[in-house]
Amino acid sequence: MWIVTIAWMYVTLMMALAEATNPQGTVLGAIFTFLLYGLGPLALVLYLLGAPARRKAIRQAQQEALQRQRQDSNAAQAAVQADGGSLPTAAPVTPVREEPPGC
Repeated sequence: MWIVTIAWMYVTLMMALAEATNPQGTVLGAIFTFLLYGLGPLALVLYLLGAPARRKAIRQAQQEALQRQRQDSNAAQAAVQADGGSLPTAAPVTPVREEPPGC
């Protein structure tokens, strides 16, 4: 695929060079020739042809995130099961009673 890209850029570069060196041609015309016949269509084609690879990479990243989430969930469940699901014991707290003012 890259050889087609390089060849197309070479052809459009030669077209732009011919436009610039032609006695009736202009450098501005050469720039527009290169941009409108070369870079523009080539960028569009490469973007469209790269869509399946981007879609595949996004799908793979989503699957990896889901697997990580499942592993974290399984690890949390294993920690709860190892503890028996009980809350940690704590020392009892004695209530502190305030006396009303003036007593």
